[in-house]
Amino acid sequence: MNEKEILKLVGARVKTLRKQQGYSQESLGEKGGFHFSYIGQVERGEKNISLLNLSKIATALNVNVAQLFTYVHEDSELTAEDVDLKDIVMMLRNAKPEQVRMAKNVIREIVNPKG
Repeated sequence: MNEKEILKLVGARVKTLRKQQGYSQESLGEKGGFHFSYIGQVERGEKNISLLNLSKIATALNVNVAQLFTYVHEDSELTAEDVDLKDIVMMLRNAKPEQVRMAKNVIREIVNPKG
């Protein structure tokens, strides 16, 4: 993977997370302390973003930095099940710990019902 591909993949991941959370480039920029045009450049893979700025963007998106690197190649297609799982994970990332535990228990009951 070359440098441009990495920048584009990370940028696409930032864009995906931003849209999933309902932020515009401007609102994400304000939250992270950046101009909206900088966010656009990052999302298009035009900026070789520093780790410190990645950390600020991750914080503004309420995710950890590692989640900015959990991208899916643009040419791969997600199944409907993958999309559902991805949506569930995003909901749980924004939930309180007790809500996550409750969701885990509900899922456990659905997947492995007791006889």
